[in-house]
Amino acid sequence: MRKVILSTNVTLDGFMSGPNGELDWHFQHWNDEMENYFSEQIKSIDTILFGRVTYAVMTKYWSAMEHDFSGRQNDIAFAEWMMNTDKIVFSKTLSGLNWNHSKLISENIAEEINTLKKKDGKDMIIWGGVRIVHTFLQLDLIDEYMIWIAPVVIGAGIPLFSFNSNTYRYHPMNLKLKSTTAFSNGVTLMSYCKI
Repeated sequence: MRKVILSTNVTLDGFMSGPNGELDWHFQHWNDEMENYFSEQIKSIDTILFGRVTYAVMTKYWSAMEHDFSGRQNDIAFAEWMMNTDKIVFSKTLSGLNWNHSKLISENIAEEINTLKKKDGKDMIIWGGVRIVHTFLQLDLIDEYMIWIAPVVIGAGIPLFSFNSNTYRYHPMNLKLKSTTAFSNGVTLMSYCKI
């Protein structure tokens, strides 16, 4: 059965972004070593899961990169992979999508994802944003967690593990550590799976 894998960057104090969505702390730590590691991992992925905001950012950036042959070879290859990989966007406000291989889901998320998990294919990866990650957490749809921990503390922001106190009841989520990878820039990748 296919898995849903969350791959996300967090600060040492557990934030996915700054209070207003700032990600500057992440981009200052990304390097070739991490990129090469990540390029190997995506070989087991054939579907990307996005929230509306992340989809819009990725569409603009990677669509342009595919046609900009002045970029680095790794970026061009990744742009081609992005263009040809299935993308599922979760949004209640979008009415259509303009990036090839994209599908819109606006309701019945758990049902749709559980159906996709049963289909043949490689695994699916969530790249955000924050709202869709929190929705997947609340619906218990994530099978594996790839948490890239940056060696930076920002003091405030939007946490990875955040649940609406009105709907979330105390229920510990036990995970099993699969692997730990330390990079030369101080970033540590912690990979966990559900028990």
